[in-house]
Amino acid sequence: MLLQIIRWSIVSLMLSASPVLAAPPNILIIYTDDVGYSDVSCYGDGHLQTPRIDALAESGRRFTRSHAASATCTPSRFSIITGRYPFRNDRAEILEGDAPLLIEPGSLTVASHLAAAGYHTAVIGKWHLGLGEGEVDWNSDVKPGPLEIGFDRSYLLPATGDRVPCVYLDGHRVENLDQNDPLRVSYDGKIGDWPTGTERPDLLRYPADRQHSGTIVNGVSRIGWQYGGAAALWTDETMVDRFTGRAIEYIESRAATNTPWFLFFNLHQIHVPRLPGEQFIGRSGLGLRGDAMLEVDWSVGRLIDALERLGIREDTLVLFSSDNGPVMNDGYGDGVLRDKGQHDPNGPYRGGKYTMWEAGTRVPFIASWPGTIEPGVSNALMGQIDLLATLGMIAEAPLDELSLAQIDSRDHSLTLLGDNDDGRTTLVTQGVQGLSIHHKNWKYIAANPARRGFANHWSTLKHNQVGNPLWSEPIGPGAYLFDLLSDPGETENLLNAEPEVAAMLENLLERIAEDPRAGDGS
Repeated sequence: MLLQIIRWSIVSLMLSASPVLAAPPNILIIYTDDVGYSDVSCYGDGHLQTPRIDALAESGRRFTRSHAASATCTPSRFSIITGRYPFRNDRAEILEGDAPLLIEPGSLTVASHLAAAGYHTAVIGKWHLGLGEGEVDWNSDVKPGPLEIGFDRSYLLPATGDRVPCVYLDGHRVENLDQNDPLRVSYDGKIGDWPTGTERPDLLRYPADRQHSGTIVNGVSRIGWQYGGAAALWTDETMVDRFTGRAIEYIESRAATNTPWFLFFNLHQIHVPRLPGEQFIGRSGLGLRGDAMLEVDWSVGRLIDALERLGIREDTLVLFSSDNGPVMNDGYGDGVLRDKGQHDPNGPYRGGKYTMWEAGTRVPFIASWPGTIEPGVSNALMGQIDLLATLGMIAEAPLDELSLAQIDSRDHSLTLLGDNDDGRTTLVTQGVQGLSIHHKNWKYIAANPARRGFANHWSTLKHNQVGNPLWSEPIGPGAYLFDLLSDPGETENLLNAEPEVAAMLENLLERIAEDPRAGDGS
Protein backbone atom coordinates (compact mmCIF):
# COMPACT_ATOMS: atom_id res chain seq x y z
CA MET A 1 0.00 0.00 0.00
CA LEU A 2 2.87 2.36 0.82
CA LEU A 3 4.33 1.82 -2.65
CA GLN A 4 0.97 2.67 -4.23
CA ILE A 5 0.73 5.87 -2.18
CA ILE A 6 4.25 6.88 -3.21
CA ARG A 7 3.49 6.24 -6.89
CA TRP A 8 0.22 8.16 -6.65
CA SER A 9 2.00 11.09 -5.02
CA ILE A 10 4.65 11.17 -7.76
CA VAL A 11 2.05 11.14 -10.54
CA SER A 12 -0.03 13.81 -8.78
CA LEU A 13 3.06 16.03 -8.53
CA MET A 14 3.72 15.53 -12.23
CA LEU A 15 0.15 16.44 -13.12
CA SER A 16 0.18 19.56 -10.96
CA ALA A 17 3.49 20.87 -12.30
CA SER A 18 1.59 23.16 -14.68
CA PRO A 19 -1.75 24.89 -14.02
CA VAL A 20 -3.09 23.46 -17.30
CA LEU A 21 -2.46 19.92 -16.03
CA ALA A 22 -3.96 20.36 -12.57
CA ALA A 23 -6.88 18.05 -13.37
CA PRO A 24 -6.79 14.41 -14.52
CA PRO A 25 -6.70 14.15 -18.32
CA ASN A 26 -9.33 13.07 -20.74
CA ILE A 27 -8.41 9.58 -22.00
CA LEU A 28 -8.85 8.39 -25.58
CA ILE A 29 -7.91 4.81 -26.49
CA ILE A 30 -7.81 4.21 -30.25
CA TYR A 31 -7.94 0.43 -30.61
CA THR A 32 -7.50 -1.08 -34.05
CA ASP A 33 -8.12 -4.61 -35.29
CA ASP A 34 -5.51 -6.99 -36.76
CA VAL A 35 -2.97 -4.17 -37.20
CA GLY A 36 0.49 -5.70 -37.11
CA TYR A 37 3.68 -4.34 -35.64
CA SER A 38 4.93 -3.00 -38.97
CA ASP A 39 1.59 -1.85 -40.40
CA VAL A 40 2.34 1.55 -38.85
CA SER A 41 5.11 3.21 -40.83
CA CYS A 42 7.07 4.49 -37.82
CA TYR A 43 7.46 0.81 -36.87
CA GLY A 44 7.58 -0.56 -40.37
CA ASP A 45 9.51 -1.06 -43.58
CA GLY A 46 8.42 2.09 -45.38
CA HIS A 47 6.15 0.38 -47.89
CA LEU A 48 2.94 1.40 -46.09
CA GLN A 49 2.74 5.03 -44.98
CA THR A 50 0.65 6.21 -42.00
CA PRO A 51 1.64 9.87 -41.51
CA ARG A 52 -1.02 10.83 -38.95
CA ILE A 53 -0.21 7.91 -36.67
CA ASP A 54 3.48 8.67 -37.12
CA ALA A 55 2.83 12.26 -36.05
CA LEU A 56 1.06 10.94 -32.96
CA ALA A 57 4.14 8.87 -32.15
CA GLU A 58 6.45 11.83 -32.71
CA SER A 59 4.44 13.83 -30.19
CA GLY A 60 4.70 11.14 -27.51
CA ARG A 61 6.20 7.79 -26.55
CA ARG A 62 6.47 4.93 -29.01
CA PHE A 63 6.81 1.55 -27.31
CA THR A 64 8.61 -1.18 -29.23
CA ARG A 65 7.95 -4.06 -26.84
CA SER A 66 4.25 -3.81 -26.12
CA HIS A 67 1.83 -6.73 -26.19
CA ALA A 68 -1.87 -7.37 -26.49
CA ALA A 69 -3.03 -9.98 -24.00
CA SER A 70 -3.92 -12.43 -26.75
CA ALA A 71 -3.37 -13.18 -30.41
CA THR A 72 -7.13 -12.91 -30.99
CA CYS A 73 -9.54 -10.07 -30.39
CA THR A 74 -12.17 -11.06 -27.81
CA PRO A 75 -9.60 -12.13 -25.18
CA SER A 76 -7.53 -8.96 -25.68
CA ARG A 77 -10.59 -6.73 -25.34
CA PHE A 78 -11.67 -8.64 -22.24
CA SER A 79 -8.27 -8.01 -20.67
CA ILE A 80 -8.15 -4.28 -21.42
CA ILE A 81 -11.55 -3.78 -19.82
CA THR A 82 -11.21 -6.11 -16.83
CA GLY A 83 -7.45 -6.06 -16.12
CA ARG A 84 -7.50 -9.87 -16.00
CA TYR A 85 -5.63 -12.33 -18.15
CA PRO A 86 -8.13 -13.95 -20.54
CA PHE A 87 -7.23 -17.50 -19.45
CA ARG A 88 -8.94 -16.70 -16.13
CA ASN A 89 -12.32 -16.74 -17.89
CA ASP A 90 -13.17 -19.94 -19.76
CA ARG A 91 -15.45 -18.02 -22.13
CA ALA A 92 -12.83 -15.44 -23.11
CA GLU A 93 -12.30 -16.73 -26.62
CA ILE A 94 -13.54 -15.70 -30.06
CA LEU A 95 -17.29 -15.32 -29.52
CA GLU A 96 -20.17 -15.89 -31.90
CA GLY A 97 -22.23 -12.86 -32.82
CA ASP A 98 -25.10 -13.84 -30.50
CA ALA A 99 -23.02 -14.83 -27.45
CA PRO A 100 -24.07 -13.55 -24.00
CA LEU A 101 -22.13 -10.76 -22.31
CA LEU A 102 -18.68 -12.01 -21.31
CA ILE A 103 -18.12 -9.53 -18.45
CA GLU A 104 -20.35 -9.82 -15.42
CA PRO A 105 -22.29 -6.64 -14.58
CA GLY A 106 -21.06 -5.09 -11.35
CA SER A 107 -17.51 -6.35 -11.75
CA LEU A 108 -14.49 -4.06 -11.77
CA THR A 109 -13.77 -2.64 -15.22
CA VAL A 110 -11.69 0.23 -16.53
CA ALA A 111 -14.96 2.03 -17.29
CA SER A 112 -16.55 1.47 -13.89
CA HIS A 113 -13.36 2.48 -12.10
CA LEU A 114 -12.92 5.70 -14.08
CA ALA A 115 -16.64 6.46 -13.71
CA ALA A 116 -16.25 6.15 -9.94
CA ALA A 117 -13.35 8.60 -10.21
CA GLY A 118 -15.61 11.20 -11.83
CA TYR A 119 -15.15 10.39 -15.52
CA HIS A 120 -17.86 10.25 -18.15
CA THR A 121 -17.27 7.04 -20.09
CA ALA A 122 -18.10 5.83 -23.60
CA VAL A 123 -17.35 2.98 -25.97
CA ILE A 124 -17.76 3.41 -29.73
CA GLY A 125 -17.03 0.86 -32.44
CA LYS A 126 -16.39 -2.85 -32.43
CA TRP A 127 -17.48 -4.71 -29.29
CA HIS A 128 -17.28 -8.52 -29.68
CA LEU A 129 -17.62 -9.16 -25.95
CA GLY A 130 -21.12 -10.59 -26.07
CA LEU A 131 -24.49 -9.01 -25.33
CA GLY A 132 -27.52 -10.03 -23.33
CA GLU A 133 -27.92 -13.18 -21.29
CA GLY A 134 -28.44 -15.82 -23.95
CA GLU A 135 -31.32 -15.73 -26.41
CA VAL A 136 -31.07 -12.12 -27.64
CA ASP A 137 -34.20 -10.42 -28.91
CA TRP A 138 -32.67 -7.88 -31.30
CA ASN A 139 -36.05 -6.14 -31.65
CA SER A 140 -36.19 -5.10 -28.01
CA ASP A 141 -33.68 -3.79 -25.46
CA VAL A 142 -30.41 -5.68 -25.91
CA LYS A 143 -28.86 -5.89 -22.47
CA PRO A 144 -26.83 -6.34 -20.39
CA GLY A 145 -24.03 -4.75 -22.38
CA PRO A 146 -21.52 -1.91 -22.04
CA LEU A 147 -23.98 0.31 -20.14
CA GLU A 148 -24.17 -2.35 -17.41
CA ILE A 149 -20.39 -2.59 -16.87
CA GLY A 150 -19.50 1.06 -16.38
CA PHE A 151 -19.94 2.85 -19.71
CA ASP A 152 -22.29 5.84 -19.81
CA ARG A 153 -22.59 5.80 -23.61
CA SER A 154 -22.23 3.08 -26.22
CA TYR A 155 -22.52 2.84 -29.99
CA LEU A 156 -21.48 -0.55 -31.26
CA LEU A 157 -20.74 -2.98 -33.99
CA PRO A 158 -22.08 -5.89 -31.88
CA ALA A 159 -19.50 -8.52 -32.87
CA THR A 160 -17.32 -8.36 -36.00
CA GLY A 161 -17.83 -7.26 -39.58
CA ASP A 162 -17.72 -10.83 -40.82
CA ARG A 163 -20.46 -11.96 -38.42
CA VAL A 164 -24.18 -11.30 -38.27
CA PRO A 165 -26.05 -9.28 -37.12
CA CYS A 166 -24.88 -6.62 -39.59
CA VAL A 167 -26.43 -3.71 -37.68
CA TYR A 168 -25.35 -0.98 -35.26
CA LEU A 169 -26.45 -0.98 -31.64
CA ASP A 170 -27.07 2.47 -30.17
CA GLY A 171 -27.28 2.01 -26.42
CA HIS A 172 -29.68 -0.88 -25.93
CA ARG A 173 -31.45 -0.63 -29.30
CA VAL A 174 -30.64 -1.59 -32.86
CA GLU A 175 -30.32 1.65 -34.82
CA ASN A 176 -32.90 2.35 -37.56
CA LEU A 177 -34.74 -0.92 -36.97
CA ASP A 178 -38.22 -1.10 -38.49
CA GLN A 179 -40.44 -3.02 -36.08
CA ASN A 180 -42.50 -4.18 -39.06
CA ASP A 181 -39.41 -5.98 -40.35
CA PRO A 182 -38.08 -7.77 -37.25
CA LEU A 183 -34.46 -8.85 -37.09
CA ARG A 184 -33.68 -12.53 -36.53
CA VAL A 185 -30.24 -14.05 -36.06
CA SER A 186 -29.08 -17.67 -35.94
CA TYR A 187 -25.79 -19.49 -35.54
CA ASP A 188 -27.46 -22.93 -35.67
CA GLY A 189 -28.67 -22.92 -39.27
CA LYS A 190 -30.17 -20.85 -42.03
CA ILE A 191 -33.30 -18.81 -41.34
CA GLY A 192 -35.45 -16.88 -43.81
CA ASP A 193 -34.86 -16.67 -47.54
CA TRP A 194 -31.93 -14.26 -47.84
CA PRO A 195 -29.26 -15.84 -50.07
CA THR A 196 -26.04 -17.26 -48.65
CA GLY A 197 -22.54 -17.47 -50.03
CA THR A 198 -22.84 -21.19 -50.67
CA GLU A 199 -26.13 -20.75 -52.55
CA ARG A 200 -25.27 -17.67 -54.61
CA PRO A 201 -21.50 -17.21 -54.97
CA ASP A 202 -22.23 -15.15 -58.07
CA LEU A 203 -23.55 -12.36 -55.81
CA LEU A 204 -20.26 -12.02 -53.89
CA ARG A 205 -17.67 -9.26 -54.33
CA TYR A 206 -15.00 -11.87 -53.66
CA PRO A 207 -15.01 -15.57 -52.73
CA ALA A 208 -15.27 -16.79 -49.15
CA ASP A 209 -14.37 -19.99 -47.32
CA ARG A 210 -17.11 -22.22 -45.97
CA GLN A 211 -17.17 -20.61 -42.51
CA HIS A 212 -17.76 -17.18 -44.03
CA SER A 213 -20.46 -18.32 -46.49
CA GLY A 214 -23.57 -17.57 -44.47
CA THR A 215 -26.01 -14.73 -45.18
CA ILE A 216 -24.93 -12.24 -47.86
CA VAL A 217 -25.05 -8.58 -46.78
CA ASN A 218 -23.67 -5.81 -49.01
CA GLY A 219 -22.17 -8.34 -51.43
CA VAL A 220 -20.23 -10.19 -48.70
CA SER A 221 -21.23 -13.49 -47.11
CA ARG A 222 -20.83 -13.57 -43.33
CA ILE A 223 -20.50 -16.06 -40.48
CA GLY A 224 -24.00 -17.01 -39.33
CA TRP A 225 -27.45 -16.32 -40.68
CA GLN A 226 -29.62 -13.21 -40.51
CA TYR A 227 -33.09 -12.42 -41.74
CA GLY A 228 -35.02 -9.14 -41.53
CA GLY A 229 -33.95 -5.75 -40.23
CA ALA A 230 -33.18 -4.52 -43.76
CA ALA A 231 -33.46 -0.83 -42.87
CA ALA A 232 -30.88 -1.24 -40.09
CA LEU A 233 -28.16 -2.93 -42.16
CA TRP A 234 -24.77 -1.26 -42.19
CA THR A 235 -22.74 -0.35 -45.26
CA ASP A 236 -19.16 -1.55 -44.77
CA GLU A 237 -17.61 1.25 -46.82
CA THR A 238 -18.96 3.95 -44.48
CA MET A 239 -18.29 2.17 -41.17
CA VAL A 240 -15.05 3.99 -40.29
CA ASP A 241 -16.56 7.35 -41.17
CA ARG A 242 -19.62 6.60 -39.05
CA PHE A 243 -17.63 5.50 -36.00
CA THR A 244 -15.21 8.41 -36.30
CA GLY A 245 -18.07 10.86 -36.65
CA ARG A 246 -19.79 9.45 -33.59
CA ALA A 247 -16.54 9.69 -31.62
CA ILE A 248 -16.08 13.34 -32.58
CA GLU A 249 -19.69 14.09 -31.64
CA TYR A 250 -19.07 12.52 -28.25
CA ILE A 251 -15.85 14.51 -27.70
CA GLU A 252 -17.61 17.72 -28.74
CA SER A 253 -20.47 17.02 -26.33
CA ARG A 254 -18.01 16.61 -23.44
CA ALA A 255 -15.66 19.48 -24.30
CA ALA A 256 -17.92 22.12 -22.77
CA THR A 257 -18.27 20.28 -19.46
CA ASN A 258 -15.95 20.26 -16.48
CA THR A 259 -15.99 16.46 -16.30
CA PRO A 260 -13.07 14.44 -17.69
CA TRP A 261 -14.05 11.76 -20.16
CA PHE A 262 -12.85 8.32 -21.20
CA LEU A 263 -13.54 7.07 -24.73
CA PHE A 264 -12.70 3.51 -25.77
CA PHE A 265 -12.75 3.92 -29.56
CA ASN A 266 -12.64 0.61 -31.44
CA LEU A 267 -12.07 0.62 -35.17
CA HIS A 268 -13.03 -2.52 -37.08
CA GLN A 269 -10.30 -1.93 -39.65
CA ILE A 270 -8.20 -3.73 -40.82
CA HIS A 271 -10.18 -6.87 -39.98
CA VAL A 272 -12.01 -8.73 -42.75
CA PRO A 273 -14.10 -8.06 -44.73
CA ARG A 274 -11.92 -5.25 -46.01
CA LEU A 275 -14.14 -2.74 -47.76
CA PRO A 276 -12.57 0.69 -47.20
CA GLY A 277 -14.29 3.88 -48.30
CA GLU A 278 -14.16 4.74 -51.98
CA GLN A 279 -11.66 7.57 -51.44
CA PHE A 280 -9.08 5.05 -50.15
CA ILE A 281 -9.38 2.39 -52.84
CA GLY A 282 -6.04 1.96 -54.63
CA ARG A 283 -4.26 4.71 -52.67
CA SER A 284 -1.83 2.47 -50.80
CA GLY A 285 -0.71 0.47 -53.83
CA LEU A 286 -0.81 -2.56 -51.49
CA GLY A 287 -4.32 -3.85 -52.07
CA LEU A 288 -7.42 -3.64 -49.91
CA ARG A 289 -5.58 -4.31 -46.66
CA GLY A 290 -3.17 -1.44 -47.28
CA ASP A 291 -6.04 0.83 -48.32
CA ALA A 292 -7.89 -0.06 -45.10
CA MET A 293 -4.81 0.94 -43.10
CA LEU A 294 -4.81 4.34 -44.78
CA GLU A 295 -8.41 4.69 -43.63
CA VAL A 296 -7.29 3.97 -40.06
CA ASP A 297 -4.65 6.67 -40.38
CA TRP A 298 -7.26 9.11 -41.68
CA SER A 299 -9.54 8.36 -38.72
CA VAL A 300 -6.73 8.99 -36.24
CA GLY A 301 -6.01 12.30 -37.95
CA ARG A 302 -9.65 13.39 -37.71
CA LEU A 303 -9.76 12.64 -33.99
CA ILE A 304 -6.55 14.54 -33.27
CA ASP A 305 -7.75 17.45 -35.38
CA ALA A 306 -10.97 17.54 -33.35
CA LEU A 307 -9.06 17.64 -30.06
CA GLU A 308 -6.94 20.51 -31.35
CA ARG A 309 -9.93 22.41 -32.74
CA LEU A 310 -11.66 22.14 -29.37
CA GLY A 311 -8.55 23.31 -27.52
CA ILE A 312 -8.25 20.14 -25.41
CA ARG A 313 -5.32 18.35 -27.04
CA GLU A 314 -3.01 19.07 -24.08
CA ASP A 315 -5.73 17.93 -21.71
CA THR A 316 -6.07 14.54 -23.39
CA LEU A 317 -4.00 11.37 -23.11
CA VAL A 318 -4.24 9.51 -26.43
CA LEU A 319 -3.29 5.84 -26.66
CA PHE A 320 -3.05 3.92 -29.95
CA SER A 321 -2.71 0.15 -30.29
CA SER A 322 -4.11 -3.06 -31.81
CA ASP A 323 -5.94 -6.08 -30.40
CA ASN A 324 -3.58 -8.65 -31.91
CA GLY A 325 -1.08 -9.19 -34.67
CA PRO A 326 -1.67 -9.27 -38.42
CA VAL A 327 -3.35 -11.78 -40.67
CA MET A 328 -3.54 -11.57 -44.44
CA ASN A 329 -6.08 -14.03 -45.81
CA ASP A 330 -8.65 -14.65 -43.07
CA GLY A 331 -11.62 -16.21 -44.80
CA TYR A 332 -12.07 -14.13 -47.94
CA GLY A 333 -10.28 -14.20 -51.28
CA ASP A 334 -9.81 -10.43 -51.41
CA GLY A 335 -6.43 -10.57 -53.15
CA VAL A 336 -4.35 -9.25 -50.25
CA LEU A 337 -1.57 -11.82 -50.61
CA ARG A 338 -1.33 -11.03 -54.29
CA ASP A 339 -1.36 -7.26 -53.74
CA LYS A 340 0.79 -6.83 -50.62
CA GLY A 341 3.95 -6.13 -52.60
CA GLN A 342 7.06 -5.93 -50.42
CA HIS A 343 5.17 -4.92 -47.29
CA ASP A 344 5.67 -7.26 -44.30
CA PRO A 345 3.22 -6.47 -41.47
CA ASN A 346 5.18 -8.66 -39.03
CA GLY A 347 8.40 -6.71 -39.20
CA PRO A 348 11.21 -8.84 -37.75
CA TYR A 349 8.83 -11.13 -35.85
CA ARG A 350 7.45 -14.59 -36.53
CA GLY A 351 3.84 -15.73 -36.81
CA GLY A 352 0.82 -13.46 -36.64
CA LYS A 353 -2.78 -13.49 -35.49
CA TYR A 354 -3.91 -16.68 -33.68
CA THR A 355 -0.35 -17.91 -33.03
CA MET A 356 1.91 -17.98 -30.00
CA TRP A 357 4.82 -16.60 -32.00
CA GLU A 358 5.89 -13.05 -31.22
CA ALA A 359 3.97 -11.34 -34.03
CA GLY A 360 0.73 -12.71 -32.59
CA THR A 361 0.73 -10.25 -29.69
CA ARG A 362 3.56 -7.73 -30.20
CA VAL A 363 1.71 -4.70 -31.54
CA PRO A 364 2.19 -0.95 -31.97
CA PHE A 365 1.60 1.08 -28.82
CA ILE A 366 1.79 4.87 -28.74
CA ALA A 367 1.09 7.21 -25.82
CA SER A 368 0.74 10.93 -26.56
CA TRP A 369 -0.03 13.71 -24.10
CA PRO A 370 1.60 16.97 -25.22
CA GLY A 371 3.12 18.93 -22.37
CA THR A 372 3.32 15.86 -20.13
CA ILE A 373 4.83 12.99 -22.13
CA GLU A 374 8.16 13.89 -23.68
CA PRO A 375 8.70 12.50 -27.20
CA GLY A 376 10.82 9.37 -27.30
CA VAL A 377 11.06 5.63 -27.89
CA SER A 378 10.90 3.00 -25.16
CA ASN A 379 11.92 -0.66 -25.16
CA ALA A 380 10.13 -1.33 -21.87
CA LEU A 381 8.04 -4.50 -21.72
CA MET A 382 4.45 -3.26 -21.66
CA GLY A 383 1.12 -5.08 -21.62
CA GLN A 384 -2.39 -3.89 -22.40
CA ILE A 385 -3.42 -5.88 -19.33
CA ASP A 386 -2.06 -2.99 -17.25
CA LEU A 387 -4.23 -0.21 -18.62
CA LEU A 388 -6.85 -0.54 -15.87
CA ALA A 389 -4.38 0.05 -13.03
CA THR A 390 -2.24 2.50 -15.01
CA LEU A 391 -5.13 4.71 -16.12
CA GLY A 392 -6.54 4.58 -12.61
CA MET A 393 -3.30 6.03 -11.29
CA ILE A 394 -3.20 8.73 -13.98
CA ALA A 395 -6.82 9.58 -13.14
CA GLU A 396 -5.68 10.03 -9.51
CA ALA A 397 -7.74 6.97 -8.51
CA PRO A 398 -5.25 4.18 -7.68
CA LEU A 399 -6.67 0.72 -7.18
CA ASP A 400 -6.77 -0.56 -3.63
CA GLU A 401 -4.88 -3.64 -2.48
CA LEU A 402 -7.99 -5.84 -2.49
CA SER A 403 -8.66 -5.05 -6.15
CA LEU A 404 -5.02 -5.56 -7.12
CA ALA A 405 -5.04 -8.99 -5.44
CA GLN A 406 -7.90 -10.12 -7.67
CA ILE A 407 -6.72 -8.86 -11.06
CA ASP A 408 -3.52 -9.00 -13.10
CA SER A 409 -3.33 -5.31 -14.02
CA ARG A 410 -0.50 -3.33 -12.46
CA ASP A 411 0.34 0.36 -12.43
CA HIS A 412 2.99 1.36 -14.97
CA SER A 413 2.01 5.02 -15.21
CA LEU A 414 5.55 6.25 -14.70
CA THR A 415 6.76 4.22 -17.67
CA LEU A 416 3.80 5.31 -19.79
CA LEU A 417 4.38 8.96 -18.96
CA GLY A 418 8.12 8.68 -19.59
CA ASP A 419 9.40 9.09 -16.04
CA ASN A 420 11.21 5.76 -16.23
CA ASP A 421 11.84 2.91 -18.67
CA ASP A 422 11.11 0.04 -16.30
CA GLY A 423 7.88 -1.49 -17.56
CA ARG A 424 7.09 -5.07 -16.65
CA THR A 425 9.58 -7.77 -15.76
CA THR A 426 7.12 -10.59 -16.48
CA LEU A 427 4.12 -10.77 -18.81
CA VAL A 428 1.86 -13.64 -19.87
CA THR A 429 0.40 -13.72 -23.39
CA GLN A 430 -1.61 -16.33 -25.24
CA GLY A 431 -2.54 -17.66 -28.66
CA VAL A 432 -5.23 -20.14 -29.60
CA GLN A 433 -2.80 -22.97 -28.85
CA GLY A 434 -1.73 -22.06 -25.31
CA LEU A 435 0.24 -19.69 -23.07
CA SER A 436 3.60 -17.93 -23.25
CA ILE A 437 5.52 -16.00 -20.63
CA HIS A 438 7.90 -13.12 -21.26
CA HIS A 439 10.50 -12.55 -18.55
CA LYS A 440 13.24 -9.97 -19.10
CA ASN A 441 14.85 -11.01 -22.40
CA TRP A 442 13.38 -14.52 -22.32
CA LYS A 443 10.20 -15.93 -23.84
CA TYR A 444 8.95 -19.37 -22.84
CA ILE A 445 6.12 -21.09 -24.72
CA ALA A 446 4.58 -23.76 -22.53
CA ALA A 447 4.22 -27.30 -23.82
CA ASN A 448 0.72 -28.36 -24.82
CA PRO A 449 0.16 -31.88 -26.20
CA ALA A 450 -3.22 -30.77 -27.55
CA ARG A 451 -1.35 -28.69 -30.11
CA ARG A 452 -0.43 -31.88 -31.95
CA GLY A 453 -4.05 -32.27 -33.06
CA PHE A 454 -4.31 -28.59 -33.84
CA ALA A 455 -1.38 -28.85 -36.25
CA ASN A 456 -3.31 -31.39 -38.29
CA HIS A 457 -6.40 -29.16 -38.21
CA TRP A 458 -4.24 -26.23 -39.30
CA SER A 459 -3.13 -28.11 -42.42
CA THR A 460 -6.78 -28.58 -43.39
CA LEU A 461 -7.62 -24.99 -42.46
CA LYS A 462 -4.90 -23.59 -44.72
CA HIS A 463 -6.38 -25.34 -47.72
CA ASN A 464 -9.86 -24.06 -46.90
CA GLN A 465 -8.88 -20.41 -47.24
CA VAL A 466 -10.08 -20.02 -50.84
CA GLY A 467 -6.79 -21.15 -52.30
CA ASN A 468 -4.41 -19.09 -50.17
CA PRO A 469 -2.54 -20.04 -47.00
CA LEU A 470 -3.03 -18.19 -43.76
CA TRP A 471 -0.43 -15.61 -42.88
CA SER A 472 0.31 -17.47 -39.67
CA GLU A 473 1.89 -20.82 -38.89
CA PRO A 474 1.24 -23.55 -36.30
CA ILE A 475 3.50 -24.47 -33.44
CA GLY A 476 4.44 -27.97 -32.32
CA PRO A 477 3.27 -29.57 -29.06
CA GLY A 478 6.54 -29.15 -27.18
CA ALA A 479 7.89 -26.23 -25.17
CA TYR A 480 10.06 -23.46 -26.62
CA LEU A 481 12.55 -21.03 -25.13
CA PHE A 482 13.88 -17.99 -26.96
CA ASP A 483 16.23 -15.16 -26.12
CA LEU A 484 14.39 -12.31 -27.82
CA LEU A 485 17.27 -9.92 -27.32
CA SER A 486 19.58 -11.92 -29.58
CA ASP A 487 16.91 -13.78 -31.57
CA PRO A 488 13.80 -11.61 -32.08
CA GLY A 489 12.67 -13.85 -34.94
CA GLU A 490 12.41 -16.91 -32.64
CA THR A 491 14.57 -19.08 -34.85
CA GLU A 492 16.59 -21.02 -32.23
CA ASN A 493 14.84 -23.02 -29.51
CA LEU A 494 17.10 -22.89 -26.44
CA LEU A 495 15.04 -25.31 -24.38
CA ASN A 496 17.80 -27.92 -24.18
CA ALA A 497 20.64 -25.39 -23.96
CA GLU A 498 19.06 -23.48 -21.02
CA PRO A 499 17.08 -26.06 -19.00
CA GLU A 500 17.28 -24.09 -15.73
CA VAL A 501 15.82 -20.97 -17.35
CA ALA A 502 13.05 -23.04 -18.92
CA ALA A 503 12.22 -24.71 -15.60
CA MET A 504 12.16 -21.38 -13.79
CA LEU A 505 9.79 -19.85 -16.34
CA GLU A 506 7.51 -22.88 -16.39
CA ASN A 507 7.25 -22.70 -12.62
CA LEU A 508 6.63 -18.95 -12.70
CA LEU A 509 3.89 -19.37 -15.30
CA GLU A 510 2.20 -22.02 -13.16
CA ARG A 511 2.34 -19.77 -10.09
CA ILE A 512 0.90 -16.78 -11.97
CA ALA A 513 -1.93 -19.00 -13.24
CA GLU A 514 -2.79 -19.73 -9.60
CA ASP A 515 -2.25 -16.25 -8.14
CA PRO A 516 -2.20 -12.86 -9.95
CA ARG A 517 0.35 -11.57 -7.43
CA ALA A 518 2.92 -14.26 -8.24
CA GLY A 519 4.47 -12.22 -11.04
CA ASP A 520 4.85 -9.03 -9.04
CA GLY A 521 8.49 -8.11 -8.73
CA SER A 522 9.64 -11.22 -10.60
